[in-house]
Amino acid sequence: MLSIQNMRKTYYAHTGSDPEKSDWQRLSDHLHRVSIQAAENARYFGAEHIAEMCGLLHDLGKYSDEFAKRLEGGKRVDHATAGSKVAVEKWQQLGKLLAYVVAGHHVGLANGIDQGKGRATLKERMGRAIPELGEVWKEEITLPEQLNFPTFNIAENQEGFQCAFLVRMLYSCLVDADYLDTERFYLGLEGKQQQRGKCPLLKELRERLDNHLSGLVAKHAHCDPKSINGLRGRILNHARSQAWLEPGLFSLTVPTGGGKTLTSMAFALDHAIAHQQRRVIYVIPFTSIIEQNAGVFRDLFKELGEDVVLEHHNTFDDAGFDWREETKDKLRLAMENWDAPVVVTTAVQFFESLFADRSSRCRKLHNISGSVIILDEAQMLPQKLLRPTMAAIDELARNYRCSVVLCTATQPALRCSDEFYNGFEKVREIAPDPQQLYSQLDRVTVRHVGIQTDEQLAEQLRSTKQILIIVNNRRHARSLYDHIGNGDGHFHLTTLMCAKHRKEKLKKIRQRLKDGTPCKVVSTSLIEAGVDVDFPLVMRAESGLDSIAQAAGRCNREGVNAKEVSEVLIFSSPDWKAPPELEQQAASMRTVLRNHEGDLLAPDAITTYFRDLFWRNEELLDAKKLLKLHRDHYKRFSFPFQTIASEYRIIESFMCPIIIPFDKEAEQWIERLYHAEFVGRIAKRLQPYLVQVPERVFLALKSAGVIAEVGADRFNGQFWELINSSLYDDEAGLNWDDPIYIKAEQCVVS
Repeated sequence: MLSIQNMRKTYYAHTGSDPEKSDWQRLSDHLHRVSIQAAENARYFGAEHIAEMCGLLHDLGKYSDEFAKRLEGGKRVDHATAGSKVAVEKWQQLGKLLAYVVAGHHVGLANGIDQGKGRATLKERMGRAIPELGEVWKEEITLPEQLNFPTFNIAENQEGFQCAFLVRMLYSCLVDADYLDTERFYLGLEGKQQQRGKCPLLKELRERLDNHLSGLVAKHAHCDPKSINGLRGRILNHARSQAWLEPGLFSLTVPTGGGKTLTSMAFALDHAIAHQQRRVIYVIPFTSIIEQNAGVFRDLFKELGEDVVLEHHNTFDDAGFDWREETKDKLRLAMENWDAPVVVTTAVQFFESLFADRSSRCRKLHNISGSVIILDEAQMLPQKLLRPTMAAIDELARNYRCSVVLCTATQPALRCSDEFYNGFEKVREIAPDPQQLYSQLDRVTVRHVGIQTDEQLAEQLRSTKQILIIVNNRRHARSLYDHIGNGDGHFHLTTLMCAKHRKEKLKKIRQRLKDGTPCKVVSTSLIEAGVDVDFPLVMRAESGLDSIAQAAGRCNREGVNAKEVSEVLIFSSPDWKAPPELEQQAASMRTVLRNHEGDLLAPDAITTYFRDLFWRNEELLDAKKLLKLHRDHYKRFSFPFQTIASEYRIIESFMCPIIIPFDKEAEQWIERLYHAEFVGRIAKRLQPYLVQVPERVFLALKSAGVIAEVGADRFNGQFWELINSSLYDDEAGLNWDDPIYIKAEQCVVS
């Protein structure tokens, strides 16, 4: 007589190669393995039990005869809705949150009720007829009668936002666990193992950093404590002494040149070790400087291996890559789920992921929990999305065991104590007396010189030995550069140059500044973002006071000259109108100028500037009404996840990367790309050779036949190469004079 166990039908999650199914993955094994991994993923925010249930339910629809036929070549079957229905039937409201996660684990998080683009709503999914489940699942899967919300610290009037945030985090826990177990199974069929890599402990990273800092201390042992190097040491030591403070929100307010990069990393490692946090995430505002910052940390920790520092751009869509090259699986995995001790990424990648709806963007979210997050140049948080961005920062610190460091020379007035309505609470400053630091590191004289025509600016360039002029858009920079011509020591910097090109230009600029030879530079604001140059005179087109402070950081950076002869001159241009958002910032700057003309960059002037800016634009701080969307849908738990993801865009115009064959190395990697089957490593090598342009510009270049798709039959439009070399020159990078391109160029503003 057959036992009940032998009579029970066997259901499978994934197929193997054996027709007898000896190497197929049993469904119950897959569900339990995913549930264990999902629970582990959720441990830093106390939602292990809920994540475990998501794992058990996510493929429940595979307990059906229809799906069994699908595994043997039958038609597609909806296998995700069944688990969603069971979750709602069993746990009502909390079950509905799980339903979003389970239903969307392949296709993405859906809107609750209002139709999103190309994706059924959760309400529609829940109303579908689905294949009948075999009773075996109830014998193989045990679900508790009761399931409780995690114990969270509730923020006033933000319950809806917090619920939706939890859904995305649970979604991350599930999709990462599902990917990992599925990949582990298929690699096993090939006799391979998953390449996870063994990451060094944070204590090992701190040891390397301490060795580096000890060398700097020895080098500057005889410095005057009031010198710049002496002050950098004082700032570093004071910040590190604050690492014992409880996790939460911090600020590091240090004037440009005060050593914020190393100080913030030292604090982060000390703090993470003290509070059992697991990684440091360094968020920078611009793609153009990610390699520079990542390079600093990579050099620091290079003895510990190449996997220590993960550099995550948003230039290429990594989800489109197949990374299966040699031993590169662990790099691919780390890129997708941020499983590395130090992650350096952009604000676009970081914040858009926190509001995303697709598995490729959300998979890493759970690994943000339990991290120290450094927001470099925190004053550059996106103004039109400021309120939802602040809500996300607060939630990470409030309920996900994160510490967030707002790191800047010009601290935005976002705290309740700054009279910012519903601002951050309990932000601890880790720099020693920012007001005194400003006085000690005040190395420039800032004044407004009124209207300056391009001809006047050009004359200033011609007559001054070393000068930097920063303007607000690329067309202005090019026009001004053309005024003085391509002469000895004349330079032009723009993001229409690839990073490798800008790096070479900056190397020449630094050498000329050091040698005291002529050096006249016209640049867009890109030079303000952490570029280490030191000019005796800087001129800056009217903009926000924070940008002017950044420009001032490129003047007398090392304090070699007297303050009186180191000038930052603000000017207005009658020839070039600022974009609306920049004009709003300039208006607030002018308001502060009337009351703080003698000391425009003092901390109280900066605070006044941000108060005025936020007061002028209060209704625009959540221009897309995203927080209202969360509140309006909270009562019914009908959150519009797909809509929110599409509306939270830091860069609203879709940017397209073009590969520039700038040098022999670029040409070699492009050639390899034409013949490659897998492209992950090649794409990383090509990052320094990219120029990003708005979609309209891209389409104009494409229709003119000056760019060509690489691997059209394999890479789905991911890679485009510039094939008309006449459009890229040494002075200006990507440039066009033909009338066919001029209209497209009008949408390029910075």
